[in-house]
Order: sequence, then structure tokens, then C-alpha cells
Amino acid sequence: MDIFTEHTERFLAALAPEHDAVQAEMAAYASEYGFPIVGPEAGSVLQFLAGLSGGKRLFEFGSGFGYSATWFAKGMADDAELFLTEHDPDELDMARDFFDEAGLADQTTFLEGDALELVEMVDGEFDLVLFDHQKHRYAEAFDLVNDRVSVGGIVVADNMMRGPIDFGALVERVEGESDALAGVNADTRGVAAYLDAVRADPRYETIVLPVGNGLAVSSRVE
Repeated sequence: MDIFTEHTERFLAALAPEHDAVQAEMAAYASEYGFPIVGPEAGSVLQFLAGLSGGKRLFEFGSGFGYSATWFAKGMADDAELFLTEHDPDELDMARDFFDEAGLADQTTFLEGDALELVEMVDGEFDLVLFDHQKHRYAEAFDLVNDRVSVGGIVVADNMMRGPIDFGALVERVEGESDALAGVNADTRGVAAYLDAVRADPRYETIVLPVGNGLAVSSRVE
């Protein structure tokens, strides 16, 4: 089920910012090898949110070769700290190379392994958090960081509306159909559990933006 019309996608693509030189290399690699990235439409939202929040400390659950983080970095201060996590060492090595080329390597910590374990090895609060790892673990990841996001900080979760999920079943679930998730895959159940968790937390306000694969954006207000 694809919820975006051709005209919507063309409209968003036409309004999206252009890649810089390094991002263009990253996008070309993604296109050649079928690697999923958020693209400039959603990437520009990440950049906007980073600037709007004044965020100086980013933690990503699932960074791949670093494409999403380059958009966050564009909206953050020059002295911002970036923490990228990836279980695939080859992808993490690619991220190091791309970030070195982009002049971002000195402010970035590249962490290999399970992001849910790695986050507990990093001290302090985060101003920006991205969930783009295993969808069935989103709620568990939120539970690990919801106390550690600064007031005014922002949490973003990707793949809310398309990707490895049954969006039709998810719509029915958020509308209140109790058995809508019967028989769906773990990713769909995971996204539903995440939305339940973040929407139930009174410290966060959440909206979903129909851009890219669908972004849930949650701001910590207290």
C-alpha cells in the first residue's frame, strides 16, 4: 500500500534542497546498491528540526553509512557532537570516509554494535535522537532514552507510513481497531508499540509528517 500520490512525490522532490557534493556521492551509492535512505525531502526536515531545536548533541539508532546524520549536521552548530551507531562494520567504515570528506569526522563518534547497548555507554543528555534501526525495537529504544532527551529536544522515528510495515493495518490500529495487528509482521507491531509509548508519555508532544517514509516527530516539552 503506497499512500503517496505521484503528484505529491513530484511536488516534494521539486521543493527539496539539493544534495551537497558528499551527499550526492552517498545518494549515488544508495541508488546503485538499493540502500534505503531518507532522501532530501525528509532530510531537509531533519535539518530544519536540528536548527529549530538548537540541538548540539545527536544520537542515532541505526546510521547505515551516515546519510541521515549529514542532514542533522547541516542544521546543528559547528561544535555539535554526533553519535552514529551501526552493527555492520563495512557501513560504519563508509560513514567514517564520507564524514572525513565532509569535514565532520572530528565531531563524530562512530560506534559499532547494537545501538540499544551502545547508548548506555554514552553519558549525558541528547538534544536530537533518530530511530531508524529494527522497527520492532523502537519502543524499547525509546524507553532507554526518554529520560535522557533534553527539554526542547526532539526525537524522530522513520518508517511510520511505508517501508517494512503494513500501513493499512497500522491505520486501523491507531483508529482504535483492537485486533488490527493480528497476523501482521513484527515491524508493524513495533511501530504501533512505539507510537503507543511516545504518545502516552506526557512529557512529549508528537506529530507524524507524511514525508519520505513517514516521520514521527516528538518534542520533549517538560
